[in-house]
Amino acid sequence: MIRRVLIAGLDAATPELVFHRFRDDLPNLKRLMGQGTYAPMKSCHPPITIPAWAVMATGKSPGQLGLYGFRHRKGSSYKDGWIANSQTIHEPALWNILGRQGRPVCLVGVPPSYPPFPVNGNLLSCFITPDLAHPHTYPPELAPEIASVVGEYLFDVEFRTGDRDALLAGVYEMTEKRFKVLHHLLTTKPWDLAMFVEIGVDRIQHAFWKYFDPGHPKYVPGNKYENAVRDYYRYLDKQLGGLLAILDQETAVVVVSDHGAKGMRGAFCVNQWLMDKGYLQLKNKPDSVISIEQANLDWPHTRAWGWGGYYARIFFNVKGREPQGIIEPGDLEAAKDELILRLKDIRDPAGRVMATQVYRPEELYPESRGDKPDLMVYFDELFWRSAGTIGHGTWYLDENDTGPDDAVHAQHGIFILYEPGKVRGRSLSEVDILDIAPTVLRLLGIAQPKDMVGHPVVLEA
Repeated sequence: MIRRVLIAGLDAATPELVFHRFRDDLPNLKRLMGQGTYAPMKSCHPPITIPAWAVMATGKSPGQLGLYGFRHRKGSSYKDGWIANSQTIHEPALWNILGRQGRPVCLVGVPPSYPPFPVNGNLLSCFITPDLAHPHTYPPELAPEIASVVGEYLFDVEFRTGDRDALLAGVYEMTEKRFKVLHHLLTTKPWDLAMFVEIGVDRIQHAFWKYFDPGHPKYVPGNKYENAVRDYYRYLDKQLGGLLAILDQETAVVVVSDHGAKGMRGAFCVNQWLMDKGYLQLKNKPDSVISIEQANLDWPHTRAWGWGGYYARIFFNVKGREPQGIIEPGDLEAAKDELILRLKDIRDPAGRVMATQVYRPEELYPESRGDKPDLMVYFDELFWRSAGTIGHGTWYLDENDTGPDDAVHAQHGIFILYEPGKVRGRSLSEVDILDIAPTVLRLLGIAQPKDMVGHPVVLEA
């Protein structure tokens, strides 16, 4: 009988590494796969940390949540925006559903959980927490208890840095403290659902992917960091093993990641391209590289502009919607069609047509609430980041425009389900991120809400 569930979130853990390349180096994850069910997990659109963890916890799409990334445009403003946090999630998550039934939960580092919010149990906030001076636990008195266990707790590390040695040390310190806190909470607090997210996998991959992947354009064999990613996965597996050792035979384990990762080929300067194609005009050219918000745009002669990130968000300048809109509302869909065709015809520096995917939000989601972009663009299946800054004078960058970065996000993360007493060793072709919340509820014997999307991934014995 399953009485409790532990969800181990490994941010950006990648199926190619966990299931294949590093599998024999990860005895605990290998054992869970050998005795359970596992599969690549198709992430949401877009496959980025926020909204993906919120999608997983609520069983609702990004469109239903109104979350299209970490940063959002505010209404039809040219420059104002807002940042996603826990207060922007208005749909019930797993911990809300359990709390209504009086069942205790324990949450550590689950994005977005800052600012901290009341739960029936204990909560330690996630990587978007500014620092320890800000509220970061529920209940508040949990904060000094955590400090007594690990001293100065780390929510995140600066990973876009050239000091790789300091980054390595920081990631290991952060992960060690995270698991000390987890061990303390799981052994001293009541819980029926415990969920944690370790952000270190994501940080290590962004900083060290080019050092170990022969397919990366900047890979150099025999470099000093060639084993940095593998060694961290080994360390994480060992830490996970320590948690597994304290679980009883009534606890199921779900190991998940919000998305995967792959080597970055470069960054595509979306606004420079829009300028060159006549969609965007400046009143004056900048003397240096600046953000689109800092640029002096000639709005009466600008039809579209874009944001950077792992994917590009395109906004059209629509009459009656934007302050200085010029596209007639009735012409908007035709304008989208035209731009989609041109985006899909973009070539890389070698002249190859990129495998670029362009989506309207309303095509991806059953409903698309909130401040959505007009178009969502994955340059070359996400192998190329979107550079939203202006002033590069080229379409192509071989580096990220916001700091050192070796990796981009991939559409598939990992899913492993272990149920005590049910030995399977079964591999599935794919599960969906929307299936995770229904799976957890079924394991705990709780009826799935009718408006929760997805289906349980629980196989009969």
